[in-house]
Amino acid sequence: MKSLVLMLGFALISMVGFSQANAINGIWFNPEKDGKIDIYESGGKYYGKLVWIQNQFEDDGKTPRKDSKNKNSSLRSRPLLNIMILNDFKYENGKWVDGTVYDPKSGKTYTSNMTLKGDKLEVRGYVGTPMFGRTAIFTRQ
Repeated sequence: MKSLVLMLGFALISMVGFSQANAINGIWFNPEKDGKIDIYESGGKYYGKLVWIQNQFEDDGKTPRKDSKNKNSSLRSRPLLNIMILNDFKYENGKWVDGTVYDPKSGKTYTSNMTLKGDKLEVRGYVGTPMFGRTAIFTRQ
């Protein structure tokens, strides 16, 4: 009987940890609210894909906007819609760490950590150390 109670207790604890880790799953607005990112878990890591942008087309109104500022010239012709913005985050101690965030407005990729605070997701991008970075606040759709 004691072993059954212990097993149920461990199962409950692991489910709580799992649900906390997945608390960021869903659709989020970027700080300017001109883009939506779908955050999801895959293989124990967390990712975010750009699923909506306010200005989807170039000035001609027909051609999808491209990733024109990407530092990698071979990626500049890809459409912005559906590119990966957040990559390879691990959930540790109530935070999502050791990932990267891609900023299509500058074409730069930064090391990143994320922290959930209520309905706000703080996405900290940095080079070298988090002390020298910038935090963007994403809000739930």
